[in-house]
Amino acid sequence: MTAPEGAPTRIDTSRPHPARVYDWWLGGKDNYPVDEELARRILAVDGTVLRGARANRRFMQRATRTAAEAGIRQFLDIGTGIPTEPNLHQVAQSVAPDAKVVYADNDPIVLRHAQALLHGTAEGTTDYVHADARDPETILRLAGESLDFTRPVALSLVALTHYLGDDPDGDDVHGLLKKYVDALAPGSYLVLSQVTPDLSPEAIAKAAEHFRRSGTPFFPRSLTEFHHFFDGLELLGPGVIPVYGWRPDPEDVAAQAEGIVPVYAGVARKS
Repeated sequence: MTAPEGAPTRIDTSRPHPARVYDWWLGGKDNYPVDEELARRILAVDGTVLRGARANRRFMQRATRTAAEAGIRQFLDIGTGIPTEPNLHQVAQSVAPDAKVVYADNDPIVLRHAQALLHGTAEGTTDYVHADARDPETILRLAGESLDFTRPVALSLVALTHYLGDDPDGDDVHGLLKKYVDALAPGSYLVLSQVTPDLSPEAIAKAAEHFRRSGTPFFPRSLTEFHHFFDGLELLGPGVIPVYGWRPDPEDVAAQAEGIVPVYAGVARKS
């Protein structure tokens, strides 16, 4: 378990946090009235969010399994959220018991649950970094205590980039991704999913407005915009695609009948 000195331990229940809103959509109990209120408001204008949350979890599991089966033995999951089984380390270590996994998030409630729940196999390691995705230097430095960045790593930022803006003087999502990818060895993987307005523009616009009014920046992106996140990398088949369609298992195929999920997903390899 890794956390910088002075990492906040007080849980701010005065405003919603994306990890806890997401937990409510997944049917979890680790959220507060302020999170539930926002989650319900968004659900009222965008009926896809419940299956979208499930689809993102399923995509993370399939992408992790794909990377592990390809020989990746190190995983860095940024914006991990509140643990929901099967977690990334459970998927990776079910394929490769010696896999090393580091989680990173900035919500104290995630830290509290990580301390209690994220136990890996005897052969592998599972660690946690309490830090913000917008601080790549800290995350990479602390993750480097467990991971060897001279060897391939699967870097996951699932359902995270839509909380990061494009302004070079602000969050600068492109600059952040570049810093993370530049730190990775050849053969590493980048795993991303992103909310899009392409498939449900009116609902996503309303959902984004609710997020912003709550104090949470939210940036849905088009297919072209999302595709740029993988510039310079080799996309794995089937490329950038709606999240349920990325190498679906039978249950994912069945879930597509429930309706659209306005989320794109992709996995790319650094050569």
